[in-house]
Amino acid sequence: MNATGYTVMSLSTKEYFIRETYKSIKRNGFMSFAAISTVTVSLVVLGMFLLIFLNTNNLAKYLESQVQITVYMQDEASPAVLEETLEKLKAIEGVEEVKEVSKEEALMRFKERLGEQENLLSALGTDNPFPNSFEVQVDVPSRIKEIEPQIHEMEYVETARFGQEVVENLFALTKILRFGGILLVIFLAFATLFIISNTIRLTVFARRKEVIIMKYVGATDWFIRWPFLLEGMTLGFLGAILANFLVNTTYGMLLNKIYSSLVFFPLLPSSPTLWYVDFFILVVGTGMGAIGSSISLHKFLRV
Repeated sequence: MNATGYTVMSLSTKEYFIRETYKSIKRNGFMSFAAISTVTVSLVVLGMFLLIFLNTNNLAKYLESQVQITVYMQDEASPAVLEETLEKLKAIEGVEEVKEVSKEEALMRFKERLGEQENLLSALGTDNPFPNSFEVQVDVPSRIKEIEPQIHEMEYVETARFGQEVVENLFALTKILRFGGILLVIFLAFATLFIISNTIRLTVFARRKEVIIMKYVGATDWFIRWPFLLEGMTLGFLGAILANFLVNTTYGMLLNKIYSSLVFFPLLPSSPTLWYVDFFILVVGTGMGAIGSSISLHKFLRV
């Protein structure tokens, strides 16, 4: 047979696979609908938990970035000493930013916190009990324990505080959130595979006699497998499309609701976050459909 003959046979075979896939989905309409619905629900749950994981990770990074060391200076520190201390703090390895907070600014911040109870400070008269200070931002929160002793050794430094217990609890919490999120996504991925494979197994079971007959008349395993494989991939893909629509709509509504009341809450924006999640869901849905079909068909091919 010439090359043209092989090409025609190849195209004819592909057309057969596509035609059989369409006929099977249409013939088993109820089971196909059940499979698509199951895939959609599973992937919506997986997608939403993935978004929760991504936002939790983003929130953890945001909280870590807010950790800083506050350096309080002695009252005897002159402007020249303050300037020198500022330069020393900036020179420490790992320090990203140093902000000087004067006595006046510290008092003003405290008044703002008191709000309507600002009159409580009237007893102080013109006295300002707040010291000059510096707010030190580091590149990695874990450096704080290394930097803090260096700051204490500086002249005219009264104390340096960073809320050790808060920082340690924050580190523990972020580790739990990240590790727990990864485990949850993996668990849901396997749960989705289990549900899809069992749902498609119903379709395969309904056509088990056809599979056995094809096997007996000499059809190869792959010739038998391809229509089912394409069917599983199609069902998974359609379920993923619906899941993407639901996930995108739900996340968009949540963003609008949260931003209307918590403007500065560090949530990931829709774009490009949902692009990555949509692509992940499409790959998982299609891939799980193919794997589920292969698993379901395996025992029927052992004839």
